[in-house]
Amino acid sequence: MSDPSVPAHPLVSVVICAYTEARWGDLLAAIASVNEQRDRVSLETIVVIDHNPALLERMRVLDAEVKLTENVEAQGLSGARNSGVRLAAGEIVAFIDDDAVADPGWLEALVDAYDDPLVAGAGGAIRPMWETRRPGWWPLEFDWVIGCTYRGMPVKRAVVRNVIGCNMSFRRELLESLDGFAHGIGRIGTRPLGAEETELSIRLARRWPERRIVYEPSAAVDHRVPAGRATFRYFRSRCYAEGLSKAAISKLVGTGHALAAERGYAVRTLGGGVLRELGHAVRGDRAGIGRAAAIVVGLAVTTAGYLVGALAARPTPVAAGEPAGPVKP
Repeated sequence: MSDPSVPAHPLVSVVICAYTEARWGDLLAAIASVNEQRDRVSLETIVVIDHNPALLERMRVLDAEVKLTENVEAQGLSGARNSGVRLAAGEIVAFIDDDAVADPGWLEALVDAYDDPLVAGAGGAIRPMWETRRPGWWPLEFDWVIGCTYRGMPVKRAVVRNVIGCNMSFRRELLESLDGFAHGIGRIGTRPLGAEETELSIRLARRWPERRIVYEPSAAVDHRVPAGRATFRYFRSRCYAEGLSKAAISKLVGTGHALAAERGYAVRTLGGGVLRELGHAVRGDRAGIGRAAAIVVGLAVTTAGYLVGALAARPTPVAAGEPAGPVKP
């Protein structure tokens, strides 16, 4: 008979990175959602404060049941995540954003994927939690702009190239072998760049081709979308930044790896989305014209960002533990 005190699954360290006091309430909600997981596979919650002494002190005074650390590497999300991994004791390291709230069964569903020993990483669904109302012109195909699951992603467990940073996990030994997330790409403060998890996922697949990264939709979180991100200005700037990020990754890992998923997404998902939304417009949904136009503009602006980024100097990522001065947003 098995010992009920021994977990059936590997233990998980959950890392939450925070950089601003403006999200204080969100951070507390994220921590509470992790502490309330029903599966009991969570070993610890690690909160990393990214170069913000006031926020670090506020967390210390709170005396929450978390492991608290500052980002000991360069400013930015990559360094903060690496700092969390340094403290992690779990076999699996899961990441959730400081403005996200996990479903009670989030970790349970994530960890189930690791029953397959070839699974190197797993991520789940991210639902937008709009502070205001979802704009009628905003197409589901572009929910990645707000860091959420978008139309075109699998609807059941499937192997994917990469997971989305708001809701992802990896085997800790693999993260350590890869020296963590690379500096020189990704988000720093409010600068709307990203894709550091994409670069790491591609690097992982190149090192261990037999390994898999899976997407499990039942491992779900809600991600807050502030009013300032529900604007066409933000939509356009985030699309442009995504193009820049993809160009940076292309220079690091090659165009074939960096854009393999994007080509199919542009042709099938976006092309089909334009036709579908125009059909909605013909049937009386006027907002369908706006969504079709947003798809076209989003693709054009992302492509422009990629072309500009492709002409820029090659990025120089710095692995975890190597010297890198703070980068200003």
